Amino acid sequence: MMLDVITSSSFEVVAEVLSAMIETIIEILIAAKVVFIERKSFAQLANFLQKILPLLEELKRQNFSSHDGLSNAIMLLNQEVKVAKQLTEECSQKNKVYLLVNTRSIAKRLENTTKEISRALGLIPLTSLNLSFGITAEIRQLLDHMQTAEFKAAIEQEEILEKIESGIQERNADRSYVNNLLFSIAEALGISTEPSALKKEFEEFKREAENAKLRKDQAEAIQMDQIISLLERADATSSPNEREVRYIAKRDSLGNQPLDPLHSFICPITKEVMVDPVEISSGHTFERSAIGKWFADGNNLCPLTMVTLDTSILRPNKTLRQSIEEWKDRNIMILIASMKRKLPSEEEEEVLHCLEQLQDLCQQKDTHREWVVLENYIPILVELLGSKNRDIKNNSLIVLCILAKHSDEAKERIAKADNAIGSIVRSLGRRVAEAKLAVALLLELSKSESVRDCIGKAQGCILLLVTMTSNDDSQAARDAKELLENLTFSTQNVIQMAKANYFKHLLQSLSSGPEDEKLLMATTVADMELTDHNKSSLLRDGILGSLLNLLTEGDAEIRKVAVKALQNLASLPKNGLEMIRGGVVVPLLDILCTHTSPPTLREQVAATFVHLAISTRSQDSSTTPVSLLEADEQICGMFLLVNLTWPPVQQSILRAFHAMCHSPFATTIKAKLIQFSAVQLLVTLCEADNLGVRANAVKLLYCLIEDDNETTVLEHQNSIETLLKIIKTSNDDEEIASALGIISKLPKSPQFTERLLNAEALPVIFKFIRISKHNGSRNDQLIESAVGATFHFSDPTNQQLQRQMVEIGVIPVLVQLLELGTSLTKRQAAILLAQFSKISDTLCRPSPKRHGFCCFSSPPETVCPVHQVTCTEESCLLEAGAVEPLVKVLGEPDDPGACEAALEALSTLIEGPKLQSGSKVLAEARAMPSIIRLLDTPSSTLQQKVLISLERIFRQVDFKQKYGPSAQMPLVDLTQRGNNTTKPLAARILAHLNVLQEQSSYF
Repeated sequence: MMLDVITSSSFEVVAEVLSAMIETIIEILIAAKVVFIERKSFAQLANFLQKILPLLEELKRQNFSSHDGLSNAIMLLNQEVKVAKQLTEECSQKNKVYLLVNTRSIAKRLENTTKEISRALGLIPLTSLNLSFGITAEIRQLLDHMQTAEFKAAIEQEEILEKIESGIQERNADRSYVNNLLFSIAEALGISTEPSALKKEFEEFKREAENAKLRKDQAEAIQMDQIISLLERADATSSPNEREVRYIAKRDSLGNQPLDPLHSFICPITKEVMVDPVEISSGHTFERSAIGKWFADGNNLCPLTMVTLDTSILRPNKTLRQSIEEWKDRNIMILIASMKRKLPSEEEEEVLHCLEQLQDLCQQKDTHREWVVLENYIPILVELLGSKNRDIKNNSLIVLCILAKHSDEAKERIAKADNAIGSIVRSLGRRVAEAKLAVALLLELSKSESVRDCIGKAQGCILLLVTMTSNDDSQAARDAKELLENLTFSTQNVIQMAKANYFKHLLQSLSSGPEDEKLLMATTVADMELTDHNKSSLLRDGILGSLLNLLTEGDAEIRKVAVKALQNLASLPKNGLEMIRGGVVVPLLDILCTHTSPPTLREQVAATFVHLAISTRSQDSSTTPVSLLEADEQICGMFLLVNLTWPPVQQSILRAFHAMCHSPFATTIKAKLIQFSAVQLLVTLCEADNLGVRANAVKLLYCLIEDDNETTVLEHQNSIETLLKIIKTSNDDEEIASALGIISKLPKSPQFTERLLNAEALPVIFKFIRISKHNGSRNDQLIESAVGATFHFSDPTNQQLQRQMVEIGVIPVLVQLLELGTSLTKRQAAILLAQFSKISDTLCRPSPKRHGFCCFSSPPETVCPVHQVTCTEESCLLEAGAVEPLVKVLGEPDDPGACEAALEALSTLIEGPKLQSGSKVLAEARAMPSIIRLLDTPSSTLQQKVLISLERIFRQVDFKQKYGPSAQMPLVDLTQRGNNTTKPLAARILAHLNVLQEQSSYF
């Protein structure tokens, strides 16, 4: 700047200028921190100016009215500082994008301003002023730095400018290129990448560009127009309607017929349109690959002019290439518009050809994809998904997927097309190839937030996706899983996934989601009808820890839901064991024993304990057994709640202890309950008004006295009457069986039998040992208990009672039980039959003597071959048909108890004088082989009874001869391995068989 424009000023004016300059510099220092662009460069300028401040402060304190040169220098410096301030303000106020595209000129202006300030500062006569040495030295050093300072655009900004220039030169840059460019600009400037924010910033940029035109800066205006034209191709900078209007206007301007290529577009060598045209040293243009091969073959002459060439010169012909690209785009735009009319054709081959062409075009360039979208192909492609031709459907899915992959606008258009999502979802349930394409398309669509909701709401979509996660095609399975992941934005989608047996995201929400989400997920688990597989997988995947956290940390509502979920999961026995191992007992017991817990919550906890207790009943012998309640305090505390709570809780606690009494720790549990006076309480509860409480009390009471034979129950005067009332009125077979079982455990004494008879218990009990021959329905435990109770009336010394039993027809029923009863029932029935058989003689009547003439007398009554009197089926084993069933029981050696009882009953037929006739009956019933086989039984008691029976039977020569040989070896074996009782018995029989001498040492 010329010095002759500077005029002298008074000292006061200069002082004011200095003060103003100091304020301006301070403002620059502040503004430099908030500029939008080139912050490092502005920080460097601010640093230079800050070092000038000490000099200006010193000059303010001096009188330099006689120094005109100094005044002029200060005025000049002030003028340049104002320029710096203006530049700083522009860069902190103007549009960020506008500043970015001008970053090079801004850097140049910064550099020029710094140098001008340095020159003005250099005009100050430092040596003639009374300045400190430090200030003078620092200013001189500063002048050197400012003169050599260089300001350049940042590398990141420079890269963006290069991309902008490249996009402008290409002219037909893909939309994806422009989208990425716009995102890079946003990230560099700290602008949100949300479309609305980008749109707003772009509109401000266009206004700044308009201001450049008003300033009549032609070069800048042209540059801005080019940049705007480029950025307008981005999705965020213009609305779909704006892009569609521009596209239609351009398409309509082209006409309907494609143009043939210009001669200059054709490579002289290949005779085809060039893709990468390059100019050689002769000035002619060829396809790069073709001329390269020409040179590689040893040719150095121009193919057209035959002049010698410099083969190293291959210059890209950008102008021609651009013209070729524009020609291609024009023809392709016309082609895309024309093919649209062919797709609805009924000619499937034509439709397929168009789809294949469309697919090829969409894969080539983003611009082609944009034109397909703007040409409104999407509704047509969606409609083609309903075609019966599988190839048409698959190709339509492919094109839609390509479009959706590269454009949010395409995603939204697909979602808005009539029934589009539903049509795509239906393809998920078809053949693997079609389903794979459909899930890939849905995956792309799910990347748009506005479309995700439509996918999740599509009927059957989530269920089909869950099914696809197990698809044999690994890519389809991965896509399905990723799509499900994208749909987890909605808790309802997560719930639908869980209902389709896909629990991954439910477990994640339950573990780390917000409280309301955890509540919703826990409620889902609580209310779902889970399969055993679901229950098992949920526990295996870690749901227990999340539910326990809710149980200990959540409020009353969430604890209630957590308990209900635990109850649902614990209904699977193996889950119950794992839950006990996982520490569920203590927190549940705390809730149950806390009287301030809500009643419904305590009821649910008690119900959960039932499931947990049931799970301990059947445990794998190969693992360490699990006990539900380990400490005495837990057992006592939980059982005492029976007396302190209301029916629903009481029932559950009683059921839980009943289950524990059938677990591997049954002995301990029963002992502790008896120790805590549980029997007395249970006796009282047998008279409870609530039928559920009464039933469970009876069942548990039977468990406690089943092995221990507790007599405390007898101390209650009305116990028998109470039990009979239950038997008569209950509709619960298990309760009746338990009541009968309790009666069966009462001491077998005349006093109690009398009490039972007085209470008319016999007919009540007897009706339960009958088995329906029509439908075969029976409760095994009920019959076992009823038969066990019948022993009170089978005292052999009480013939009157025995006769009463015979009269009501007990023997035929017992015979029936031999065939249809359980192992225990068979044993009990055989024992009772043995008892009745021992007194058959007293129950049968003698055969009457015949009087008168034979021809006029009545036919003779059949005489029992064993008892030699007239017997009936109510009083004789033989007449009741019991022999064969008893023999059949003998043939079941796996149950020594039943065999022993059956043998005992059959042995009554060979007692005393009945030996010969009874043995004959046994032989006819083929009992002898079964009896002999029992010599090998591991039960020594049964062996002893077998030996006693055989010893008597073999006293008869014909039986000894017929069956002795088959018994010989087992008997010999017993003489070797038997005990002190069986050895001599076996030896005695062998002596009968003439195998051993009677003087043998075995005796």
